[in-house]
Amino acid sequence: MAETPSTMLALGTRAPAFELPNMNKQAGASKVSLSDYQNQAVMVAFICNHCPYVVLIASKLAEMAVKWQQNGVNLFAINSNDIDHYPADAPEKMTEFAHKYTFKFPYLYDETQQVAKAYKAACTPDFYLFNSSHELVYRGQFDSARPANGQPVTGYDLDKAVKNMINGQTIEQNQTASVGCSIKWKAGNEPQCG
Repeated sequence: MAETPSTMLALGTRAPAFELPNMNKQAGASKVSLSDYQNQAVMVAFICNHCPYVVLIASKLAEMAVKWQQNGVNLFAINSNDIDHYPADAPEKMTEFAHKYTFKFPYLYDETQQVAKAYKAACTPDFYLFNSSHELVYRGQFDSARPANGQPVTGYDLDKAVKNMINGQTIEQNQTASVGCSIKWKAGNEPQCG
């Protein structure tokens, strides 16, 4: 399977605003707006339902998200895939996926793909960690596990960045890009290079 790497958005970038419908009925309001989380740390994760890279880490992500949220980090997962060509990622399937993996965080649907473009998201999963000023402090891999590479799913890289941010410690600037399936762009909606 082809791996697409994260674009590695520049550290210090301000979190692009969004307001999106939430498909996880067990967590959060029916619509979620970033503006409701001023002065709070946030993590934005671009995921989808069918990607084997996401499925591999979904249980561990759900587990770690509870701990992160207890420490004041708000997590939002966003699905931006073209559901006409990838019906497994349709909103009703998002609800099922969130229930299956007991997500305790909103799972948002980016129908227009404008949010994915604003974040320069490239793959699923693609993680962005912002401090309480909504400045990007980490973008990169969850950990070194990939489908069929035999590495354990630990969430080590992302968890270390969260811990350092919470504790006011320096976050390593040399970060490893996340890799996964490409965002499934609608025809004519693909981001331009450069």
